[in-house]
Amino acid sequence: MSPSLIDFSHELADTVDRAGQSIISVLDGGRTGVSGTIWRKGIAIVVAHTINGLDEVNVVLPSGVETKVKVSARDSGTDIAMLEMPEDLAPSSFADDSKARAGEIVLSIGRRGTDGLAAAFGIVSAISGAWRTSTGARVDRWIRLDLNPFAGFSGGAVVNAAGEVIGMATSGSGRSAEVVPASTVNRILDQLIKHGHPVRGYIGVGLQPVGFPEGAWQPLGITSGRGLLITAIAPGSPAEQAKLTLGDVIVKIDGKPLSSLRGLHWLLDSEMVGKSISLGVVRAGELLDVSVSVLERPAN
Repeated sequence: MSPSLIDFSHELADTVDRAGQSIISVLDGGRTGVSGTIWRKGIAIVVAHTINGLDEVNVVLPSGVETKVKVSARDSGTDIAMLEMPEDLAPSSFADDSKARAGEIVLSIGRRGTDGLAAAFGIVSAISGAWRTSTGARVDRWIRLDLNPFAGFSGGAVVNAAGEVIGMATSGSGRSAEVVPASTVNRILDQLIKHGHPVRGYIGVGLQPVGFPEGAWQPLGITSGRGLLITAIAPGSPAEQAKLTLGDVIVKIDGKPLSSLRGLHWLLDSEMVGKSISLGVVRAGELLDVSVSVLERPAN
């Protein structure tokens, strides 16, 4: 084996050892335990769905010591839960995840119970822009990995060749390995620390995609034959205050066509709380403009 290849192998192992000083094992997560990452002083993160219903979890620290810690907050939208950790533990060092590139070498690093560190080697296979989860939560970019994830890798750190964290490892569709970017984790942690829950916009309606009969939508001056039917309005909500009614069909938002729930979710981010949006609404065969204030979504 050539000296350069041996050196490369040693450098990868050293990177795992360094980054591993911020990796914990969450013994109560999933079926056989999952990983977690010490993200800030006194704070670790873990994939939220793996510890559903738990207020405390048993963890193995980087030192090998087993202890119980509190689950202090969680966001089901981005699947991030926050754990209270001893403050003398070293947090991770971070890369700018916006500079991650397809083809870049990465390591997924976790801790398997009391067995110690585990690592998987691969590359960033695909990157694209911001996207929304099924619950409407914004993730700043989609990063997919080409590597073979080990059991319990979710919640661990994905690091670049320099050992800098680009995000939290999680499972995507088809058991693929994906990343919740560090920028998303930091944004959610800021909200959890300040408010105890994630901050998202809310107008208080239940919606269902619908289509208009052929020839019924062109006379209204709209460019799509689809919209969102209002099927429920929460009492006291911005929608009720704006006098939206059951059966209204939302076809525009701030003057732009709207035909899917995803389009509405994009405009109900934390930055919109306290602002107003203009909804184009079809009611009794007429197109109306209705101004609705965006409030913070109730915690429940």
